Amino acid sequence: MNPDILRERENATFNTDLLTNILDGDQEKTRRRREIESLVISDPDFQQEDPNFLSRSERYDAAVRKSAQMILKLREYGISDPEEIYFYKSCVHRGRAEPLDLHLGMFLPTLLNQATPEQQETFFMPAWNLDIIGTYAQTEMGHGTFIRGLETTATYDPATQEFVMNSPTISSIKWWPGGLGKTSNHAVVLAQLHTQGTCHGLHAFIVPIRSMSTHIPLPGVTVGDIGPKFGFDEVDNGYLKLDNVRIPRENMLMKYAKVEADGTYHKPPSSKLTYGTMVFIRSMIVGESARALSKACTIAIRYSAVRHQSELRPGEPEPQILDYQTQQYKLFPLLATAYAFHFVGQYMRSTYHRITGDINQGDFSELPELHATSAGLKAFTTWVANAGIEVCRMACGGHGYSHASSLPGIYVTFTPTCTYEGENTVMMLQTARYLMKSYKQAMSGQQLSGMVSYLNEAQQQRQMQAQPVSSSRLATTATAAAASVHLSDLASLVEAYKLRAAKLVEVAAKSLQGELQKSLSQEDAWNNSSIDLVRASDAHCHYVVVKLFVAKLEEVGEAAVHAALSTLAQLYALHGLAQHSGDFLQAGLLTVPQLSSVSQRIKSLLAEVRTNAVALVDAFDYRDEILNSSLGRYDGNVYEHMFEWARKSPLNRTEVHPSYHKYLKPLQSKL
Repeated sequence: MNPDILRERENATFNTDLLTNILDGDQEKTRRRREIESLVISDPDFQQEDPNFLSRSERYDAAVRKSAQMILKLREYGISDPEEIYFYKSCVHRGRAEPLDLHLGMFLPTLLNQATPEQQETFFMPAWNLDIIGTYAQTEMGHGTFIRGLETTATYDPATQEFVMNSPTISSIKWWPGGLGKTSNHAVVLAQLHTQGTCHGLHAFIVPIRSMSTHIPLPGVTVGDIGPKFGFDEVDNGYLKLDNVRIPRENMLMKYAKVEADGTYHKPPSSKLTYGTMVFIRSMIVGESARALSKACTIAIRYSAVRHQSELRPGEPEPQILDYQTQQYKLFPLLATAYAFHFVGQYMRSTYHRITGDINQGDFSELPELHATSAGLKAFTTWVANAGIEVCRMACGGHGYSHASSLPGIYVTFTPTCTYEGENTVMMLQTARYLMKSYKQAMSGQQLSGMVSYLNEAQQQRQMQAQPVSSSRLATTATAAAASVHLSDLASLVEAYKLRAAKLVEVAAKSLQGELQKSLSQEDAWNNSSIDLVRASDAHCHYVVVKLFVAKLEEVGEAAVHAALSTLAQLYALHGLAQHSGDFLQAGLLTVPQLSSVSQRIKSLLAEVRTNAVALVDAFDYRDEILNSSLGRYDGNVYEHMFEWARKSPLNRTEVHPSYHKYLKPLQSKL
C-alpha cells in the first residue's frame, strides 16, 4: 500500500462502509452487490486481455462472448432481480456498453410496459430466454430527438390483417440503435401508423429482421453496422431499411392503443405512453451520470493523493497535488456533485417505479411531471457529468491522457448520453413546456403539487408585489431577502435555489408573452424565447438536485457520516451559487458584499473535504477490476502499474517492429 494513500485513510473521520451502505440502499444490498462482483471477477470465463489492446472487431467479439456467458451464468445462479442483474452485467462488462444493452434495457421493458398479456405470452418469454434478441429502433438518419418527425411508416392492410412497414426515404433509415448491426433478430420499430386513410402518429411494432435459424436478414430487410464511433467499440450500432416488410396485426404493441381487424383505431389514454421506454431510460441515465462522474473522481482524487509535484516552499519535499487549493477547487465540487446525482438517481428510480405502478392502475395524473422531470434531469446531469469527467482527466496531467488512467474510456462511453434518448437542449425545452404550463396554472390560482409547487408561492408573492409600495420599501425588501440567505444553513440555501427557479420561470414566461404580443406565431415566440426557457429549466433542475441532496441528509443518522455529507451538500450548493451568482443577484437573493463571503466559505469547505477526500471516493466502493485504472488503484501504487500496463502493449511484443525493416531501414545509409 502506498504510504500517502494509507495515511489518507487513517485520517478519515468516518467509517466508509456506513456511507457505502447509504449509497447502495442498505447494508444487505452492499453485501449482495459485493457477493455478485466477487462471483464475476473470480470467474475465469470473464477474464480477457485489456480491451485497449484489441481491435474493434475483437472487442465486439469479446463482448458478445461475455454477454452470452453472462446469460448462462444468470440462469445457473438463478439471478432474476433487475437490480442484481444490473450489478452482474456492470461487473462483466466493467461499465462499458455491450451488444445486449438495448435488449435488456429497452426491448424487454417495452414488452413489459406496452404489450398486452397475449403479446407478452408470445414475445416476452422467448426474449427473456434470448430466442428473440431485440433492439429498440427509434432514431432515423434524418430525425432523432424530434420523434414526431420520424418517417418510417406502418400501413395497415385489412385484407391480410397485416402492417406493411416501409422506409420511404433515405432519411427514414433507422440509424444508431445498439445491437441492431449484427446481434439482434427482432426490433421494436417506432413508425407512423396509417389505417383507414388516416395517420395516427407514432406507435411501436415488433418487427422480425433476421432468420431465427440462420440469422440472415429477412426479405425486404437491409440491416448492418454503421461503423466506428467516438467510443462504444463493443457495440454494433446499426442501420435498418424496410421495404414492404409485412408483419401480423398482433405485432403492434396494443396495451394502450389498438387497431381492430377491420382497421378501426382506438387511441391510448395518453399520447406520452408511447414514449414510456424513453422515460425509463432517461430516469436511469441520471444514475449513470452519478456512476460515471464518481468513477472519474475516484481516479483523480486517489491519483492526486499519491502524485507529488513542484514546491510549495523552496527546499522542502514536493507536496501531494491534492494539497494545492486549485486542485481541490477542480475536484471537490465534482465529488459533491457525484454524491448529489447519486441521491437524485435513487429518487428518480423509485419515482419511476411508483408512477408506473399508478399507470398500471389507470392513474395517469403524474405522468406529465415524470416526463418533464426525467427529460430535464437527464440533460442537467449529463451535461455536468460530461464536463466534469474531462476536468478530472485534465487534473491528472499528462497521465490522464493515457488509456492506462481509464479516464478517456469513461469519457467516450459517457459522452453519447448528452445526445441519445433526447438531445439535451431539446430535453430542456420539453421541461420548459411543462414549466410554462404549470406557471400559467399557478397564475390562474390553481394549486400545484410535486416539484413545481413552488410556483404557487411565486403567485402569492406576485400578488403582494402588485400592491402599491414605495421604492424605499422595495429596496428594503430586496435587502432583507438577500440577508435571509445564510451560507452555512442548508435549508436557507434550498430556499434560495427555489426562489431563483421561480424567478427564472417567471422571466421565461414573460419573455414568451412579450414575443406573443408582437403578433408572432406561438412557434416563433417559443423560438425567440428559447434561451430564457432553457435557463428556467436549468434553474428548476438545479433546485431539484439541491433539494433532494439536502432531503437525503435527514435519513442519515450516523453523526460522522452526516457531517461529511453535510459538508458536501454545502459545497455543492455554494459552488452552484458562485457559478450562477448573476441569477441570484438579479433575483435579489444575494448582495454583492455576500459574494466574497461565498468565496471564503467555499475555501473553508474545500479544507474540510480535504481530510476525507480519499475516504469519500472509497465509499463508492469500486474494485480495481471495475475501474481498470493504473492511476486510480486502491493501493496507490500508480507508477509500478503504469509501467506494467505499458509493457503489455502489442507494439512491445517484438523488440523490433516489422515496419522498421520494411520502411525505415531502406532509408538509411549502409552501416
